[in-house]
Amino acid sequence: MNLRIDAEKKQGSFLLQVNAEVSGERIGIFGPSGSGKSTLMHLISGLLQPDRGEIYLNNECLFSSAKGVNRSPERRRIAIVFQQAMLFPHLSVKANLLYGYRRCRTENRRIRPDTLINLLKLQPLLQRGVENLSGGEKQRVALGRAILANPRLLLMDEPLSALDDALRFQIIPYLRSVSEEFRIPYLFISHSMTEMQLMTDHILEIENGRCIDETTPDQLARKRMAQSPKGYLNLLSLAAPVKQHGLFAYQWGKNTLLVSDGKEVGEALFELSSREIILFKKHPEAISARNLFECTVAEMFESEGRVGIVLSVEGEKLVAEIVRSAAEELMISVGSTLFAAIKASSFRKLA
Repeated sequence: MNLRIDAEKKQGSFLLQVNAEVSGERIGIFGPSGSGKSTLMHLISGLLQPDRGEIYLNNECLFSSAKGVNRSPERRRIAIVFQQAMLFPHLSVKANLLYGYRRCRTENRRIRPDTLINLLKLQPLLQRGVENLSGGEKQRVALGRAILANPRLLLMDEPLSALDDALRFQIIPYLRSVSEEFRIPYLFISHSMTEMQLMTDHILEIENGRCIDETTPDQLARKRMAQSPKGYLNLLSLAAPVKQHGLFAYQWGKNTLLVSDGKEVGEALFELSSREIILFKKHPEAISARNLFECTVAEMFESEGRVGIVLSVEGEKLVAEIVRSAAEELMISVGSTLFAAIKASSFRKLA
Protein backbone atom coordinates (compact mmCIF):
# COMPACT_ATOMS: atom_id res chain seq x y z
CA MET A 1 0.00 0.00 0.00
CA ASN A 2 1.24 3.46 -0.87
CA LEU A 3 -0.51 6.57 0.46
CA ARG A 4 0.41 10.12 -0.53
CA ILE A 5 -1.33 13.05 1.12
CA ASP A 6 -0.66 16.77 0.84
CA ALA A 7 -3.74 18.44 2.23
CA GLU A 8 -5.08 20.86 4.79
CA LYS A 9 -8.34 21.20 6.69
CA LYS A 10 -9.41 24.00 9.01
CA GLN A 11 -12.01 23.27 11.70
CA GLY A 12 -12.68 26.21 13.97
CA SER A 13 -9.31 27.36 15.32
CA PHE A 14 -7.63 24.02 14.50
CA LEU A 15 -5.68 23.64 11.26
CA LEU A 16 -4.47 20.28 9.98
CA GLN A 17 -1.65 20.50 7.43
CA VAL A 18 -0.12 17.16 6.42
CA ASN A 19 2.35 16.44 3.66
CA ALA A 20 3.52 12.84 3.84
CA GLU A 21 3.98 9.63 1.88
CA VAL A 22 3.97 6.19 3.48
CA SER A 23 4.26 2.66 2.13
CA GLY A 24 3.68 -0.63 3.89
CA GLU A 25 1.05 -2.93 5.31
CA ARG A 26 1.02 -1.86 9.00
CA ILE A 27 1.19 1.92 9.35
CA GLY A 28 0.65 3.77 12.61
CA ILE A 29 -0.61 7.32 13.12
CA PHE A 30 0.56 8.39 16.57
CA GLY A 31 -0.05 11.50 18.61
CA PRO A 32 -1.79 12.94 21.66
CA SER A 33 -5.51 13.61 21.83
CA GLY A 34 -6.45 16.63 19.76
CA SER A 35 -3.40 16.40 17.49
CA GLY A 36 -5.44 15.76 14.32
CA LYS A 37 -5.23 11.96 13.97
CA SER A 38 -8.96 11.40 13.52
CA THR A 39 -9.31 14.41 11.20
CA LEU A 40 -6.58 12.92 9.00
CA MET A 41 -8.43 9.58 8.95
CA HIS A 42 -11.68 11.31 7.92
CA LEU A 43 -9.89 13.04 5.04
CA ILE A 44 -8.45 9.75 3.78
CA SER A 45 -11.77 7.92 4.04
CA GLY A 46 -13.77 10.71 2.36
CA LEU A 47 -15.93 11.50 5.38
CA LEU A 48 -14.36 14.98 5.36
CA GLN A 49 -13.26 17.00 2.36
CA PRO A 50 -9.92 18.84 2.54
CA ASP A 51 -9.94 22.58 1.97
CA ARG A 52 -7.15 22.08 -0.55
CA GLY A 53 -4.55 19.54 -1.63
CA GLU A 54 -4.53 15.98 -2.91
CA ILE A 55 -4.73 12.39 -1.68
CA TYR A 56 -3.49 9.38 -3.66
CA LEU A 57 -3.89 5.71 -2.71
CA ASN A 58 -1.83 3.26 -4.77
CA ASN A 59 -1.42 5.96 -7.44
CA GLU A 60 -5.20 6.48 -7.70
CA CYS A 61 -6.37 10.03 -7.07
CA LEU A 62 -8.98 10.08 -4.29
CA PHE A 63 -9.03 13.84 -3.92
CA SER A 64 -7.50 16.79 -5.77
CA SER A 65 -8.66 20.36 -5.38
CA ALA A 66 -6.65 21.31 -8.49
CA LYS A 67 -8.20 18.57 -10.67
CA GLY A 68 -11.68 18.78 -9.17
CA VAL A 69 -11.59 15.13 -8.00
CA ASN A 70 -13.36 13.96 -4.84
CA ARG A 71 -14.26 10.26 -4.84
CA SER A 72 -17.18 9.37 -2.61
CA PRO A 73 -16.43 7.20 0.48
CA GLU A 74 -18.08 4.10 -1.03
CA ARG A 75 -15.95 4.36 -4.20
CA ARG A 76 -12.73 4.59 -2.19
CA ARG A 77 -13.20 1.06 -0.76
CA ILE A 78 -11.75 2.09 2.60
CA ALA A 79 -13.30 0.53 5.72
CA ILE A 80 -13.22 2.05 9.20
CA VAL A 81 -13.22 0.53 12.69
CA PHE A 82 -14.05 3.28 15.18
CA GLN A 83 -13.28 3.68 18.89
CA GLN A 84 -16.87 2.69 19.63
CA ALA A 85 -18.13 -0.40 17.78
CA MET A 86 -20.94 1.58 16.05
CA LEU A 87 -22.98 -1.57 15.35
CA PHE A 88 -26.56 -1.38 14.06
CA PRO A 89 -28.67 -2.01 17.18
CA HIS A 90 -31.70 -3.32 15.24
CA LEU A 91 -29.67 -6.02 13.46
CA SER A 92 -28.31 -9.33 14.72
CA VAL A 93 -24.60 -10.05 14.81
CA LYS A 94 -24.88 -11.97 11.53
CA ALA A 95 -26.78 -9.17 9.82
CA ASN A 96 -24.22 -6.62 11.03
CA LEU A 97 -21.39 -8.75 9.65
CA LEU A 98 -23.04 -9.11 6.25
CA TYR A 99 -24.06 -5.47 5.92
CA GLY A 100 -20.96 -4.35 4.02
CA TYR A 101 -20.53 -7.69 2.24
CA ARG A 102 -23.94 -7.44 0.58
CA ARG A 103 -23.11 -3.95 -0.66
CA CYS A 104 -19.73 -4.99 -2.01
CA ARG A 105 -19.51 -5.50 -5.78
CA THR A 106 -19.35 -9.19 -6.68
CA GLU A 107 -15.96 -8.90 -8.39
CA ASN A 108 -14.46 -7.48 -5.17
CA ARG A 109 -15.73 -10.27 -2.90
CA ARG A 110 -12.55 -12.21 -2.17
CA ILE A 111 -13.17 -12.87 1.56
CA ARG A 112 -15.73 -15.54 2.43
CA PRO A 113 -17.94 -14.77 5.46
CA ASP A 114 -17.54 -18.24 6.97
CA THR A 115 -13.73 -17.99 6.79
CA LEU A 116 -13.74 -14.67 8.63
CA ILE A 117 -16.34 -15.83 11.17
CA ASN A 118 -14.15 -18.81 12.06
CA LEU A 119 -11.01 -16.68 12.32
CA LEU A 120 -12.68 -14.20 14.69
CA LYS A 121 -14.47 -17.00 16.61
CA LEU A 122 -17.87 -15.36 16.05
CA GLN A 123 -19.93 -18.49 15.29
CA PRO A 124 -21.53 -18.69 18.78
CA LEU A 125 -22.59 -15.02 18.54
CA LEU A 126 -24.27 -14.94 15.13
CA GLN A 127 -27.91 -15.04 16.28
CA ARG A 128 -27.46 -12.65 19.20
CA GLY A 129 -28.57 -9.04 19.29
CA VAL A 130 -25.65 -6.67 19.56
CA GLU A 131 -26.89 -5.28 22.89
CA ASN A 132 -26.14 -8.70 24.41
CA LEU A 133 -22.41 -8.57 23.62
CA SER A 134 -19.44 -7.64 25.78
CA GLY A 135 -17.19 -4.75 24.76
CA GLY A 136 -14.60 -7.11 23.30
CA GLU A 137 -17.24 -9.08 21.37
CA LYS A 138 -18.69 -5.87 19.92
CA GLN A 139 -15.28 -4.79 18.70
CA ARG A 140 -14.66 -8.18 17.06
CA VAL A 141 -18.00 -7.90 15.25
CA ALA A 142 -17.15 -4.33 14.15
CA LEU A 143 -13.81 -5.59 12.82
CA GLY A 144 -15.54 -8.46 11.00
CA ARG A 145 -18.11 -6.11 9.42
CA ALA A 146 -15.32 -3.83 8.16
CA ILE A 147 -13.29 -6.72 6.72
CA LEU A 148 -16.30 -8.28 4.95
CA ALA A 149 -16.73 -5.03 3.04
CA ASN A 150 -13.59 -6.31 1.25
CA PRO A 151 -11.69 -3.02 1.53
CA ARG A 152 -8.33 -2.29 -0.03
CA LEU A 153 -7.39 -0.27 3.09
CA LEU A 154 -8.57 -0.56 6.70
CA LEU A 155 -8.57 2.48 8.99
CA MET A 156 -8.63 1.75 12.73
CA ASP A 157 -9.35 4.87 14.78
CA GLU A 158 -8.29 4.11 18.37
CA PRO A 159 -10.23 0.82 18.23
CA LEU A 160 -8.98 -0.32 21.65
CA SER A 161 -9.20 2.85 23.73
CA ALA A 162 -12.73 2.13 24.98
CA LEU A 163 -11.68 -1.29 26.33
CA ASP A 164 -9.94 -2.17 29.60
CA ASP A 165 -6.42 -3.62 29.47
CA ALA A 166 -7.56 -7.24 29.63
CA LEU A 167 -9.85 -6.82 26.61
CA ARG A 168 -7.40 -4.64 24.69
CA PHE A 169 -4.76 -7.32 24.61
CA GLN A 170 -7.31 -10.01 23.80
CA ILE A 171 -8.38 -8.05 20.70
CA ILE A 172 -4.89 -7.27 19.36
CA PRO A 173 -4.19 -10.84 18.12
CA TYR A 174 -7.47 -10.72 16.17
CA LEU A 175 -6.52 -7.40 14.56
CA ARG A 176 -3.13 -8.75 13.51
CA SER A 177 -4.38 -12.15 12.31
CA VAL A 178 -7.14 -10.64 10.14
CA SER A 179 -4.67 -8.32 8.39
CA GLU A 180 -2.15 -11.12 7.85
CA GLU A 181 -4.71 -13.72 6.73
CA PHE A 182 -6.47 -11.50 4.18
CA ARG A 183 -3.51 -9.23 3.32
CA ILE A 184 -5.39 -6.02 4.01
CA PRO A 185 -3.09 -3.08 4.79
CA TYR A 186 -4.15 -0.78 7.60
CA LEU A 187 -3.62 2.59 9.23
CA PHE A 188 -3.75 2.17 13.00
CA ILE A 189 -4.48 5.34 14.95
CA SER A 190 -3.57 5.52 18.64
CA HIS A 191 -1.87 7.53 21.36
CA SER A 192 -0.66 4.31 23.08
CA MET A 193 3.03 3.50 22.60
CA THR A 194 2.38 -0.15 23.51
CA GLU A 195 -0.26 -0.46 20.78
CA MET A 196 2.14 1.15 18.28
CA GLN A 197 4.85 -1.38 19.16
CA LEU A 198 2.47 -4.32 18.82
CA MET A 199 0.49 -3.23 15.76
CA THR A 200 2.72 -1.22 13.42
CA ASP A 201 5.97 -1.31 11.43
CA HIS A 202 6.11 2.36 10.40
CA ILE A 203 4.68 5.46 12.06
CA LEU A 204 3.58 8.97 11.18
CA GLU A 205 3.85 11.10 14.31
CA ILE A 206 1.25 13.89 14.42
CA GLU A 207 1.38 16.91 16.71
CA ASN A 208 -0.67 20.13 16.59
CA GLY A 209 -2.01 19.30 13.15
CA ARG A 210 1.42 18.63 11.60
CA CYS A 211 3.34 15.49 10.71
CA ILE A 212 6.51 15.98 12.76
CA ASP A 213 8.22 12.65 12.09
CA GLU A 214 8.17 9.47 10.03
CA THR A 215 9.73 6.72 12.08
CA THR A 216 9.58 3.13 13.38
CA PRO A 217 7.97 1.96 16.64
CA ASP A 218 11.38 1.24 18.17
CA GLN A 219 12.79 4.65 17.22
CA LEU A 220 9.70 6.40 18.58
CA ALA A 221 9.85 4.42 21.85
CA ARG A 222 13.50 5.40 22.25
CA LYS A 223 12.80 9.08 21.57
CA ARG A 224 9.94 9.12 24.08
CA MET A 225 11.70 7.05 26.76
CA ALA A 226 12.52 9.93 29.12
CA GLN A 227 9.08 11.58 28.95
CA SER A 228 7.05 8.37 29.13
CA PRO A 229 5.85 7.40 32.66
CA LYS A 230 7.04 3.83 31.99
CA GLY A 231 10.19 4.61 30.05
CA TYR A 232 10.98 2.28 27.16
CA LEU A 233 8.67 -0.74 27.12
CA ASN A 234 10.31 -4.11 26.47
CA LEU A 235 7.64 -6.48 25.12
CA LEU A 236 8.30 -10.18 25.57
CA SER A 237 6.22 -13.07 24.27
CA LEU A 238 6.97 -16.10 26.46
CA ALA A 239 5.62 -19.64 26.39
CA ALA A 240 5.71 -23.05 28.12
CA PRO A 241 5.90 -21.93 31.76
CA VAL A 242 6.96 -24.19 34.61
CA LYS A 243 5.87 -23.49 38.20
CA GLN A 244 8.95 -23.01 40.38
CA HIS A 245 8.84 -21.98 44.06
CA GLY A 246 5.65 -19.99 43.58
CA LEU A 247 6.91 -18.31 40.42
CA PHE A 248 6.55 -19.01 36.70
CA ALA A 249 9.74 -20.00 34.91
CA TYR A 250 9.70 -19.11 31.19
CA GLN A 251 12.32 -20.01 28.63
CA TRP A 252 13.80 -16.86 27.12
CA GLY A 253 16.28 -17.82 24.43
CA LYS A 254 18.99 -19.75 26.27
CA ASN A 255 17.95 -18.24 29.60
CA THR A 256 15.11 -18.66 32.09
CA LEU A 257 12.99 -15.75 33.24
CA LEU A 258 11.25 -15.97 36.61
CA VAL A 259 7.94 -14.09 36.66
CA SER A 260 5.49 -13.69 39.54
CA ASP A 261 2.35 -13.02 37.45
CA GLY A 262 2.40 -15.68 34.74
CA LYS A 263 -0.01 -18.18 33.21
CA GLU A 264 -0.36 -21.85 34.01
CA VAL A 265 -0.16 -22.89 30.36
CA GLY A 266 0.33 -21.45 26.90
CA GLU A 267 1.85 -18.21 25.67
CA ALA A 268 1.83 -14.90 27.52
CA LEU A 269 2.77 -11.35 26.58
CA PHE A 270 4.69 -9.30 29.13
CA GLU A 271 5.69 -5.67 29.44
CA LEU A 272 8.93 -4.74 31.20
CA SER A 273 9.83 -1.10 31.82
CA SER A 274 13.39 -0.01 31.09
CA ARG A 275 13.35 1.54 34.59
CA GLU A 276 12.85 -1.84 36.25
CA ILE A 277 16.27 -3.15 35.14
CA ILE A 278 19.11 -2.52 37.63
CA LEU A 279 22.65 -2.57 36.26
CA PHE A 280 25.85 -3.65 38.05
CA LYS A 281 29.45 -3.38 36.94
CA LYS A 282 30.36 -6.55 38.84
CA HIS A 283 28.45 -9.65 39.88
CA PRO A 284 26.60 -8.75 43.11
CA GLU A 285 27.29 -11.04 46.07
CA ALA A 286 23.64 -11.21 47.12
CA ILE A 287 20.48 -9.75 45.67
CA SER A 288 16.74 -10.20 46.20
CA ALA A 289 15.85 -9.94 42.50
CA ARG A 290 15.14 -13.39 41.06
CA ASN A 291 16.60 -12.64 37.61
CA LEU A 292 20.30 -11.86 37.18
CA PHE A 293 22.01 -11.97 33.78
CA GLU A 294 25.49 -11.29 32.51
CA CYS A 295 25.12 -9.17 29.38
CA THR A 296 26.97 -7.07 26.84
CA VAL A 297 26.18 -3.46 25.94
CA ALA A 298 25.19 -3.64 22.27
CA GLU A 299 24.17 0.00 21.84
CA MET A 300 23.55 3.25 23.73
CA PHE A 301 21.20 6.14 22.94
CA GLU A 302 20.17 9.46 24.47
CA SER A 303 16.67 10.56 25.44
CA GLU A 304 16.39 14.00 27.06
CA GLY A 305 19.27 13.54 29.51
CA ARG A 306 18.68 9.86 30.15
CA VAL A 307 20.63 7.02 28.57
CA GLY A 308 19.14 3.92 27.01
CA ILE A 309 21.36 0.85 27.31
CA VAL A 310 20.60 -1.90 24.79
CA LEU A 311 21.66 -5.14 26.46
CA SER A 312 22.47 -8.35 24.62
CA VAL A 313 21.81 -11.43 26.75
CA GLU A 314 23.05 -14.37 24.68
CA GLY A 315 21.36 -12.94 21.60
CA GLU A 316 18.19 -11.68 23.33
CA LYS A 317 17.77 -7.90 23.66
CA LEU A 318 16.51 -5.69 26.48
CA VAL A 319 16.59 -1.91 26.89
CA ALA A 320 17.55 -0.54 30.31
CA GLU A 321 17.46 3.14 31.29
CA ILE A 322 19.77 5.11 33.58
CA VAL A 323 20.69 8.75 34.14
CA ARG A 324 23.78 10.15 32.42
CA SER A 325 25.77 10.43 35.69
CA ALA A 326 25.21 6.72 36.43
CA ALA A 327 26.44 5.77 32.95
CA GLU A 328 29.58 7.84 33.52
CA GLU A 329 30.24 6.44 37.02
CA LEU A 330 29.88 2.86 35.77
CA MET A 331 32.04 3.77 32.73
CA ILE A 332 29.54 2.09 30.43
CA SER A 333 30.33 1.98 26.73
CA VAL A 334 29.39 -0.22 23.80
CA GLY A 335 31.01 -3.62 24.38
CA SER A 336 31.03 -3.31 28.19
CA THR A 337 30.07 -6.33 30.27
CA LEU A 338 27.35 -5.66 32.85
CA PHE A 339 25.05 -7.60 35.15
CA ALA A 340 21.31 -6.89 34.89
CA ALA A 341 18.95 -7.63 37.78
CA ILE A 342 15.17 -7.78 37.34
CA LYS A 343 12.57 -8.53 40.01
CA ALA A 344 10.07 -11.27 39.20
CA SER A 345 7.29 -8.76 40.01
CA SER A 346 8.59 -6.27 37.40
CA PHE A 347 7.00 -8.15 34.50
CA ARG A 348 3.45 -6.95 33.78
CA LYS A 349 1.30 -9.56 32.05
CA LEU A 350 -0.66 -8.03 29.18
CA ALA A 351 -2.30 -11.12 27.73
